[in-house]
Amino acid sequence: MIHLLRELRKKVAIGFVGGSDLVKIAEQLAVAGNNVIDDFDFAFAENGLTAYRLGKALPSQSFIKFIGEDRYKKLVNFLLHYIADLDIPIKRGTFVEFRNGMVNVSPIGRNASMQERHEFLAYDKVHGVRAAFVKVLQDKFADYGLTFSIGGEISFDVFPHGWDKTFALGHVESEGFEEIHFFGDKTYKGGNDWEIYNDPRTIGHAVSSPDDTARILKELFDLK
Repeated sequence: MIHLLRELRKKVAIGFVGGSDLVKIAEQLAVAGNNVIDDFDFAFAENGLTAYRLGKALPSQSFIKFIGEDRYKKLVNFLLHYIADLDIPIKRGTFVEFRNGMVNVSPIGRNASMQERHEFLAYDKVHGVRAAFVKVLQDKFADYGLTFSIGGEISFDVFPHGWDKTFALGHVESEGFEEIHFFGDKTYKGGNDWEIYNDPRTIGHAVSSPDDTARILKELFDLK
């Protein structure tokens, strides 16, 4: 995949967008000690609230500035009380993770092992733990102007309306690209790729694996 992306970059500008902070994304994408920011033309962490173009930082935004300390405290208190009363098979640690542009909420806790994450995902598909949690929050905090987006295996993101992955498009739409292709696996309604996948500024590709992405890239851009 790394080889393919390097070949792709010779033909087009490439970038990534993720909900996690840059440290976590770098852990996933950096290869052989490379600086992940240098491997892509555009780097968008926290849905583009932390952004880089050709290695240079772009202006950032802040969740706390948007929501205010008092409202943030009420939200976090409710999240922690709800999780405390939640009856699920296991709980670990780091249930609420504050980030620059959002809050990430995990009923099982982000300290769960990979095996525990897989098991929770299977459990969640049957019992709808995250979906039920989100519904309660949508009703309770309807006046906060927040979006609740389920993504990954164990968590969901909370951020202001419009601060989904389409936020990153604001950094690139003035670049004059003829096409912007987006690849994502959570492209269903409620998934954290839904908005950017359906945005009229992008050509969306729903994929379920790296192999899917590689196959489509090869077809689109005549890569080997």
